[in-house]
Amino acid sequence: MSAHPSRSPSPSSIVLHTVSRVLEIAFDDGASFRLPFEFLRVYSPSAEVRGHGPGQEVLQVGKRDVMISDLRSVGHYAVQPVFSDGHDSGIYAWDYLYELGANQQELWNDYLERLAAAGASREPTDAPPSPPAASCARH
Repeated sequence: MSAHPSRSPSPSSIVLHTVSRVLEIAFDDGASFRLPFEFLRVYSPSAEVRGHGPGQEVLQVGKRDVMISDLRSVGHYAVQPVFSDGHDSGIYAWDYLYELGANQQELWNDYLERLAAAGASREPTDAPPSPPAASCARH
């Protein structure tokens, strides 16, 4: 009696929604996820973001407005997004995208907690400064 190896779900559809900044991915097991570009960027599987071992992760800040300008196919197992901030080294295997989708809320909450603990922001650092508060002083 031989056991069949478990097969990982494969995408049946991938759509980039540039206006809403969401990657929509449906899998052949019926699961589907809407993954915001910012979420994908801050959870990039690249060494630049994850480091080369535990404790070497680099908190990604200022990525709220990031876009995906291109989505490259990598064999039959992954995609490689090109982000508007120049980041293009993350290769997102189907299993990883599935994991991100299945755990999206928990991962996002963890990211927001790490940002807050670091006193950092999701806002881009090159955002225009806020207008000064109105002054009631008369000269």
